[in-house]
Amino acid sequence: MATMRGNAGGYGMGAPSYGGGMNEPSQEGSALDAIRQQTSKLEDMLDTLAEPVKPYMPMIGRFLIVVTFLEDGLRILTQWNDQLLYLRDYRHIPSGITHLFLITNVIAMVACSTLVIARKHSEYAVGGLCGVVVTQALGYGLIFDVNFFLRNLSVMGGLLMVLSDSWVRKTKVFAGLPEIEEKDRKMYFQFAGRVLLIFLFVGFVFSGTWSIGRVLVSVIGLVACVMVVVGFKAKWSATLLVVILSVFNVLVNNFWTLHEHHPHKDFAKYDFFQILSIVGGLLLLVNSGPGQLSLDEKKKVY
Repeated sequence: MATMRGNAGGYGMGAPSYGGGMNEPSQEGSALDAIRQQTSKLEDMLDTLAEPVKPYMPMIGRFLIVVTFLEDGLRILTQWNDQLLYLRDYRHIPSGITHLFLITNVIAMVACSTLVIARKHSEYAVGGLCGVVVTQALGYGLIFDVNFFLRNLSVMGGLLMVLSDSWVRKTKVFAGLPEIEEKDRKMYFQFAGRVLLIFLFVGFVFSGTWSIGRVLVSVIGLVACVMVVVGFKAKWSATLLVVILSVFNVLVNNFWTLHEHHPHKDFAKYDFFQILSIVGGLLLLVNSGPGQLSLDEKKKVY
């Protein structure tokens, strides 16, 4: 938008300025252009630093996105009797259905996660993992838990990024529907993924005790979240969120420092791997960019 303002001033629209009053918009545009130049330099530096791992970033991102499902499947198998007991005694689910529920979840999580990592049948894999998120929320009675809800929205945002990343730009014809271009679907799914990815940070802001450090991190993180959603300097802001979430994850969800029978160990481990999944979604955003439905792409047009 600043570029448009600068162009309008350059066309000499209106009378010449007397007293310097008409110079304010151009000064504002110059300030925004200076900010853009600095952030562009920072993006170039980040691209240079990430060059060695850039070919592997999509694979790393996809693996991190599904790592929470792989850990959850392993946890169900290693705590099988405890899981059955909880579902039967606390959720009052009949015994046979509890077995079917757990077996189906484990198979779906392992199979779909493997397909995501291998980048095979991504539509079915993402659909299966989204189904796991919904069925577990219902089965374990967590659907009204706000933090669980926000975290899982972010995980599903990462899954949408997997889906948009897997689509190539070609035209497909769907039965009973008009012709839809793959690039259009990719554009909208990328936008939806960007929006959902930031819900984890929203949950972080409104939970826990406040401190000066927490306020500072929250403000910086929320600014980065808004930039991710609107697609303004999205790669830079997503990288910033990756750093913030990674540091937060190691400092707060350090389950490896807790005793084996510590009551919060499983919760810390669960949160740790969920945040890793969201970091994976952000890495896919850093790698592929925000897509056409973003300010970054609009600037290229104007």
